[in-house]
Amino acid sequence: MKRILAILLENEPGALSRIVGLFSQRAYNIDSLTVGTTDDSSLSRITITTQGDDRIIEQITKQVNKLVDVLKVIDLTDTNHIERELVLIKVRAADEQARAAVTRVSDVFGGSIIDMGKTTYSLQLVGSTDKLASFIDTLRNETEIVEVVRSGAVGFIRGDKALRV
Repeated sequence: MKRILAILLENEPGALSRIVGLFSQRAYNIDSLTVGTTDDSSLSRITITTQGDDRIIEQITKQVNKLVDVLKVIDLTDTNHIERELVLIKVRAADEQARAAVTRVSDVFGGSIIDMGKTTYSLQLVGSTDKLASFIDTLRNETEIVEVVRSGAVGFIRGDKALRV
């Protein structure tokens, strides 16, 4: 089962590598990883997407919590949360028919054309992981995909609760 963990930690050298090392030492795969500073530059927030049942996620959470730089860990999966991911995708658009198809798909999904080359279009879309997967599949049916870059999921709990110190 897909799980999304949000981790608040001190923004110190080596903190990220200790968390990633913990996953690799236990042979847990990280599907996506995003990290950045928060409104407080001394803190970073990491969002990790992984796979596992309740027992595995509980074990990961306990191990991550033991790391000295970590302040809080929450599993967003079972909470009412907002999740988003960014995709940048370059597609072949060599003729008018392909350009029209790509534009139509982009419009339907709420994407944007951010660059046009002689034979390619570059697009961006922000949405849920499932929406991005559908966007990519639909484009694949219309034209050749040249390159895909995905940011990985980020998210937080809906409402007044927040991951803060």
